[in-house]
Amino acid sequence: MRVLLWHVHGSWTTSFVAGGHEYLVPVTPDRGPDGRGRAQTWTWPDSVVEVPLDEVGRCAPDVVVLQRPHEAALLAERGLRAGTDVPAVYVEHNAPPGHAVSTTHPVVEQPELAGIPVVHVTRFNAMAWDCGPARTRVVDHGIPDPGHLYTGEDPALAVVVNEPVRRWRVAGTDLLLGLSEHVPVRVYGMGTDQLAAAAERAGRAPLDLQVDDLPQDRMHRAMAHQRAYFHPYRWTSLGLSLLEAMTAGMPVLALSTTEAPAAVPPEAGVVSNDLELLRRTALRWLADPVEARDRGLAARQHALDHYGLTRFLDDWDLVLKEVTQ
Repeated sequence: MRVLLWHVHGSWTTSFVAGGHEYLVPVTPDRGPDGRGRAQTWTWPDSVVEVPLDEVGRCAPDVVVLQRPHEAALLAERGLRAGTDVPAVYVEHNAPPGHAVSTTHPVVEQPELAGIPVVHVTRFNAMAWDCGPARTRVVDHGIPDPGHLYTGEDPALAVVVNEPVRRWRVAGTDLLLGLSEHVPVRVYGMGTDQLAAAAERAGRAPLDLQVDDLPQDRMHRAMAHQRAYFHPYRWTSLGLSLLEAMTAGMPVLALSTTEAPAAVPPEAGVVSNDLELLRRTALRWLADPVEARDRGLAARQHALDHYGLTRFLDDWDLVLKEVTQ
């Protein structure tokens, strides 16, 4: 098939375009949010073809994969009506941004999205969003296997968070700063260079906090040197960085929120809202690399069994077939 989709979430798209289709990705001269084109920091196959945004109406896609509410309007402005002129499916990557009990999904509120089925990336999302009469299903994430990268030689916690200052409490930035007063923490991601100044303004004095913004391929190998992975997010769909850490063979600590309890089995780590328990476990793993390694092996096996790339692509092939028929 010729599948049209915008480059929105790099990690998810990297998995999605590993399938057996031709993938048409809009591009603009400035490579802005509506035209990022091919990834610059991931390796994508030749089957991913850039299409100038203004020409998407003439690129004859077999199906369009929508990921943001305004993308149907972008198509309509160029002569293609999603779900009418071209089959369409909407991927919901995020948990509801408003109150989880009363947030209505755009497929219900926007007439141009009416009748388009929704694919959620977690069962928590499917439960939390009000999608009204729209057809819904869940396709769990799929992660390319980088191999068993874990060494755990650095007695510290790795954290991956983009824009930790802007997303302060949502991303649990305050929690990772609090933990860094007791345990060395290495923070990876975009905007982490602002973290030290923000911590000082917040009156926090981290004892051991290092930051680094690395390309994706280098980041996974670097974080696997840390003893364990800490996932501090209070409210997120299911951060792919958590699954990537598990696939690399890292033991994990996470808050018991959204989809994390289902993603991390007890043998792979500790999922709890008891911050003292998380701190004690981190200190224990720093002192006991054998337990940390064993937990990491269990995490890797679980990730391979449940979040493998082959299953993900097979699930999506079925979705695309159903949508186009």
